[in-house]
Amino acid sequence: MKTGYLIDMDGVIYRENQLIPGAADFVRALSASGTPFLFLTNNSAPTPQDLAVRLEHLGIAGLSARHFYTSAQNTADFLSETDPGCTAFVLGEGGLHTALHERRIANDAIQPRYVVVGEGASTTEKLGRAHECIERGARLLATNPDNWCPVSSEKTRPGAGATAAYLEASTGRRAYYLGKPNGYMFHRARRKLVEITLSEPEQVIMIGDTMETDIRGAVEAGMQSFLVLSGSTQLEVVGDYVYQPTRVLQSVGDLTDEVMTGRESDRRDSPVFTQGSSQLPRSGQRHQTDVLALHKPRPRPAMTK
Repeated sequence: MKTGYLIDMDGVIYRENQLIPGAADFVRALSASGTPFLFLTNNSAPTPQDLAVRLEHLGIAGLSARHFYTSAQNTADFLSETDPGCTAFVLGEGGLHTALHERRIANDAIQPRYVVVGEGASTTEKLGRAHECIERGARLLATNPDNWCPVSSEKTRPGAGATAAYLEASTGRRAYYLGKPNGYMFHRARRKLVEITLSEPEQVIMIGDTMETDIRGAVEAGMQSFLVLSGSTQLEVVGDYVYQPTRVLQSVGDLTDEVMTGRESDRRDSPVFTQGSSQLPRSGQRHQTDVLALHKPRPRPAMTK
């Protein structure tokens, strides 16, 4: 059976500027065996070329831009497919601007059809302009729902969802969130995987470290999902979720022999049931999709004198 893989990056392949043990051998096994794969990331800041260079510096060479699909590209695909010729006022970094430019979506700070929010620090001036655009009728779109993202075991960074939540609060308008776990991200990623390999894999498996985005999105897209414990999810919280991964693994290194031999590993039942982890999950909603009743307008806070 021909299997293709969609692979999250942060927490699966690397953390901060360190490769996760076994990740390089796993990627080499994919390439050597001709297994179709595509890296899938909610981070809209880098371009695919940036990500290929980053992995090369970390010790994984031979990859090109076609091996990566970002939430910025997903957003550009969505807009070009659903509203060709639209314009956007963008809060984000180079990867988002590049993706929109490649899809001929012009940047418009006067009368945009959309305000598009991605990763990156935004000035008060830009937030104010975005607020004005939304009040004049622009629709609010976020590249992904991450309020915050882990950088290391001791650090996090603000995500696109946090900026979108700011604008939701100031305007009373709801954002539409692309990226994982939105089914459009998985649908387009699967199409891109077929374009790369010129054939349709019999099954596509999502490998990720986050239950709320990687695993949930795969389940809702009808794909198998492998959870790795090298990133943001601890084993003791997996059972709290209604949806469950197909398999739980310590890291992608557990799959290397399986990819090379084509035989399912006897470690599939997860050799990782160790308790007593000192690292606890961060409290607070990480994803905007965790908020209930997303279809309802967000009440606009009262102004205070």
